[in-house]
Amino acid sequence: MNDIDDPKLKQIVKTAKTLFWKYGIRRVTIEEICREANVSKMTFYKHFANKAELAKFIYIKIQSEAMDKYQRIMAQPIPYPEKVKQSILLKIEFTDEISKEFITDFYKTADPELVQFFNQKMKEGIQQVLNDFIDAQARGDLRPDIKPEFIQFFLEQMRDMLQDERLIRLYNSPQDLIIELINFLFYGILPRDEKIEE
Repeated sequence: MNDIDDPKLKQIVKTAKTLFWKYGIRRVTIEEICREANVSKMTFYKHFANKAELAKFIYIKIQSEAMDKYQRIMAQPIPYPEKVKQSILLKIEFTDEISKEFITDFYKTADPELVQFFNQKMKEGIQQVLNDFIDAQARGDLRPDIKPEFIQFFLEQMRDMLQDERLIRLYNSPQDLIIELINFLFYGILPRDEKIEE
């Protein structure tokens, strides 16, 4: 069990996050992390068995913080469109400094253990959002004729779209593509005051 109050652990995590965000997971070595964090390899291995365990620890921490903020947004007594807007802004905040290298490694890492871990955590996050869509639909905040399973399918497809080089090339940064996908999910292609007549 990692003691998050340990100053050396905090330094390892902070340094690794900075390096992972800048260069991706694969390129960064344990030696680089230790050197930049000014800790020994012995200290590193006291907290983590390997780089994959460190990457998982960082991801869990980030995901937990993001989900806490997301749940606070969804619990607010404000109109649903405002919750959606705040959720999008939250996504921007958490992707603003992530490099293309990190996103590529995140989705395409050669480490099977990390791939399985990331996929599982992503499914858990998608399920949480899906549950919120189902609740919103029951309250009348979403179209009653849209299938929540379609929303879930679209969310899962977003992951594949983020790996499509043809699509990535259309945008200045991976963050721009992420925001485009989120906006498309919530707002479609029509101006927000337009509605297709049946």
